[in-house]
Amino acid sequence: MSNSEDEDLPRLSSHALAALQEFYAEQKQYTDLGGEDKYNIGIIEENWQLSQFWYTPETALRLAEEAVAAAGEGGRVACVSAPSVYQKLRELHRDDFSICIFEYDQRFAIYGEEFIFYDYNNPVDLPEKIAAHSFDIVIADPPYLSEECLRKTSETIKYLTRGKILLCTGAVMEEEAAKLLGVKMCKFIPKHTRTLGNEFRCYVNYDSGLDREL
Repeated sequence: MSNSEDEDLPRLSSHALAALQEFYAEQKQYTDLGGEDKYNIGIIEENWQLSQFWYTPETALRLAEEAVAAAGEGGRVACVSAPSVYQKLRELHRDDFSICIFEYDQRFAIYGEEFIFYDYNNPVDLPEKIAAHSFDIVIADPPYLSEECLRKTSETIKYLTRGKILLCTGAVMEEEAAKLLGVKMCKFIPKHTRTLGNEFRCYVNYDSGLDREL
């Protein structure tokens, strides 16, 4: 190639080049995750622009244990917009449960075939391999405290579940949740690693351990 041809090639600005290098470094970070570490809560950082707020390890453990009890031995669990519960389930039960993580954030694609891309704006736009009513329990944590988000997420929940629902959302959504999903508020109060501005609660439609005193 001649010098004149080389000079005609487009060049990235220093700012664009730095941004590109940062992007590739981040992608490599998630590609390199493996073994035990990739299921640690917080290994993928919260993205506030996607309204992501992770549960504390204690809350994630309690919800994971509830899912195991509700699904039964060899059960099937769907985690809809609830990645920290998925991570805790996988940490606890490597092979004896079937678990899928339904997420908009492509960073969670590190979990391979168990990752299902999910956009609540298209509630039942799911892969063919995800059959209707194929999960023993659905754990869902809609990303936004709005009637629209809960209504659309409810369509997904009702499509996926064989019956049992564990919903985590704000206390202000209690009436709407009951109307859409027939769930009732539990005594157990979930906690996040960061303090949220709204009171957060769990709701179920079955006899749950979350509704008993510890």
